[in-house]
Amino acid sequence: MDSFDFGLLIPIGVCVVLPIMIVWIVFKAKTNNDNKRADVLIKAIENNANIDAEKLAEALGKQQISAKELLNRRLLRGCMFTILGVAFSIIALTFSAAPEDMQFISYILAALSFAVGIAYLIVYFVTRNTTAETEENE
Repeated sequence: MDSFDFGLLIPIGVCVVLPIMIVWIVFKAKTNNDNKRADVLIKAIENNANIDAEKLAEALGKQQISAKELLNRRLLRGCMFTILGVAFSIIALTFSAAPEDMQFISYILAALSFAVGIAYLIVYFVTRNTTAETEENE
């Protein structure tokens, strides 16, 4: 009789089940928000015939993020992830007496954080130039 390896459940859960659950939760939350907006709009139209449905739908719609605000968010996230990557690197180098597994995890976290931070900063600097050009043209 073969015994089941329970050590295999954690990687399967993290790599397969967790991403699927995250996507499902985000999708359900978005659908729920859209349904609530639609219900509010329908009830407002049913209760008051004099209401301007277009203005109400626009008010209930998603808030548009300006290009400058989007750029600032990218810069902030880029700086945060880059600093986090540097911090993980320092932690991994400082605790050299820690077990090899902890050092390896710290190096992986440092590399991932640093890569995400640099990616955000690259996107920020590339889109900053194009956003400035489009603002000048308008």
